[in-house]
Amino acid sequence: MLLTTKELFQKCYGRYAIPAVNVFFMEEIHGLFAAAQEANAPFIVQTTPFARDYAKADMLLSMIQSASRLYPKTVFAVHVDHGVEEHIWDAIASGGYTSVMIDASHDHFDKNVQRTREVVEKAHAKNISVEAELGVLAGVEDDLTVDAEHSSYTNPQQVVDFVKATGCDSLAIAVGTSHGAYKFSGGQGLQFHILEEIQKRLPGFPLVLHGGSNVSIEVVKRINAAGGNLKTDAKGVQEDEILRAIPLGICKINIATDTRLLWTMVNREFFRDHPDEFAPTTPGKIFMEEYKRFMLQKFELFGCVGKADEFLN
Repeated sequence: MLLTTKELFQKCYGRYAIPAVNVFFMEEIHGLFAAAQEANAPFIVQTTPFARDYAKADMLLSMIQSASRLYPKTVFAVHVDHGVEEHIWDAIASGGYTSVMIDASHDHFDKNVQRTREVVEKAHAKNISVEAELGVLAGVEDDLTVDAEHSSYTNPQQVVDFVKATGCDSLAIAVGTSHGAYKFSGGQGLQFHILEEIQKRLPGFPLVLHGGSNVSIEVVKRINAAGGNLKTDAKGVQEDEILRAIPLGICKINIATDTRLLWTMVNREFFRDHPDEFAPTTPGKIFMEEYKRFMLQKFELFGCVGKADEFLN
């Protein structure tokens, strides 16, 4: 069942969060849909502008639509992550997306409002949900890099005016997370006092946590043991932080870095241990199983196991 993110958030607010997972290729899509069907859990499948340029939007949408037929009991939304107008207009016209994100967070407040409102008007005309962003996350995602000195926490005093002025359906906020594999190297963690203040000012309004990967140190160590050279001082969002954030209005948690690290671990270890192999399908099968196992753990952590039934009744 294909839904909008607005429909998903109306059910989950304050009770559980829905993983929003960036995908680039077939094995990820198989693993994601297989896990969701087994867990009977709702989810959001995301494509970034980088992924759309890499695989082409039609190819990604075709794979997602095929997966929905192969795994017919899944409940999900299809979302453009970190889009700008060029990608959003194309996504709206394509008919395959039920949600888009306009990332105008790097603009000043009034410009952010203007750009977001324009997207909302066009998307809502097609019954497509809109996620906006207020505050700037540090880190690296695809081809976007933001230095820590240019990042900023979301100002709780601005959120009400922003939501009213734009009409957006959900709001991505900057409360201490960051993009990429080198999160929280300073150990600061989530800023719950900001999140609590935002929820107080926007009670019942869906909030989005970008940069929600955990960055497992064990996975990083395995990558390095198999020939990688990743730093080991990063710490992603911890499980206790996730559990604390959900009752404070976090409905959607973005995951990308963890799945990239998983792919790297599987492939480095496989070709280290099987240097005579060259077929991509063998490590691909291993990756799909590892991906499925990983997502089953995320569904459990986020509290959404068994919740797909809520949307089928």
